Order: sequence, then C-alpha cells, then structure tokens
Amino acid sequence: MKRIHSVELHEQTWVPNTVRNTITDYLAFGERFFKVYDPIAPILADALNTADADHVVDLCSGGVGPWEILKPKLESILGHSVSLTLSDLNPNLDAYQRAKISSDESIEFSEISVDALNTPEGLSGFRTMFTAFHHFRPEDAKGILRDAVEQNQGIAIFEMTERSLKSLILICFSPISLWLFTPRIKPFRWSRLLFTYLIPIVPMVTLWDGWISSLRTYTHDEMVELTRGLEGFQWKAGAHMEKGMALPVLYLIGTPKVKN
Repeated sequence: MKRIHSVELHEQTWVPNTVRNTITDYLAFGERFFKVYDPIAPILADALNTADADHVVDLCSGGVGPWEILKPKLESILGHSVSLTLSDLNPNLDAYQRAKISSDESIEFSEISVDALNTPEGLSGFRTMFTAFHHFRPEDAKGILRDAVEQNQGIAIFEMTERSLKSLILICFSPISLWLFTPRIKPFRWSRLLFTYLIPIVPMVTLWDGWISSLRTYTHDEMVELTRGLEGFQWKAGAHMEKGMALPVLYLIGTPKVKN
C-alpha cells in the first residue's frame, strides 16, 4: 500500500476555526480517553535523558493532544519536572489556555503561528510531534527533521495511525465515537452540538481525514529514509505495541550525537 498524499479537509485555510477547533478538540479528547500515547512515555523519557533536555516544544499541537495526561506520567518516570510549550500553525488558543490553567501554568504556549519547517530560534527545546508528521509531504517532512538538526534540537515524532487495512477499518468507527464523546468534551459549546449532530460536518470531515491520515502515514522504512544525509544526530525508528492496543505507535527519534 503506497503512501497517498491526498487532502485532509480540516487543514484547508477555508475551513472555519470553529469547525477546525471542534475536530482538534475531539482528537485530543480521544488521545487522552484511550491513553494512546501513554505506552511511549518511557521512550520519550529516554530520548529527553539522552538529549539532556528538560524543556519540550510541541509542534502541531492541535487541541493539546495527549499532553495533559502524558506530561505527569513523563515527569514521574524522569523524576523531575518538564516544562512544555505548545505551538501550531493554526493555534487553538482556547484549548491551550485551558491546558495552562489546569496544569497550574506548567504548560505554556505560543500565541503566534509556528511553522514546523522553520521553528523560530527563540523557541528552543526538545521538539515533539504527535499525530501530525503524516500531514507533510516527504520533502517537507525531511525539512522538519533538518530544521531540528540545524538548530541542534532533539526531536521525537509519534503516530497513532498506520498505512494498513486494519487502520482504515478502525477509522470507520470514528463517527460513532465522536457522537458518543461530544457531550463530554469541555468546554460546552452550542457550535459543537450543531456541527456534530444537526449539521454533521465534523463527523464527515473526521472520517475522511482519518482515512487520508492513514494513507499518508510513513512506514518505519520511509521514516528511516527521511533521515538520510542528516548528519550529527543519532536516529531511531520503531513501532511500539503493547497488549490491548489496537495499533502500534510508530515513532522516529533524533538526538544530537555526543561529541568526544
């Protein structure tokens, strides 16, 4: 099954922020509810230790992603606090502000648009990206890795989808989970009910974008290929699968090599 880089609707500039934020809020809720990324906390902790980093800059943060659950778990493994800055090309500022308040302001965020291919030099820290790397074509995906190398910042990529028939089938159930989860997503918004139940734009877009996400997801070998020529970093790619998980979490981690 070859990678197909088709259009994810919620990425388009003509999509209203209300609809886009409703989708990213749902995706973040699902990641937290199912604890999709909990199993990779030890992998990320090891990467932070290797890079000697205690500040994380999350790229393409969407609706905050798994961080509200993952951050305390990560800190428990490391034995010390980790500061975090959320960022996105289209920042969901309402979600970021809620995360900052609920974390006693240990989660910060960038209010300006941040391009993952050209992260501002002032925004330094170990970079992470959850369920977003597949959004980028190969030349741009490599550009994200190259930018991290050029700024000597470690980077960890994690994906909860894979390019497989099983993934495509599982995504068929996303409208059902969306209809069930929507009343539990905070804060309550009439627009969320409107575009989920009465005018079901969000379920349709989520289903389509889920299929496209799977078809766009890079395989282990493809992620390794993207690191070719990026010298000075140690690269590790893999797929982590634990009992009870429907799909493995794919990952690519790059850390600066220790100079002798």
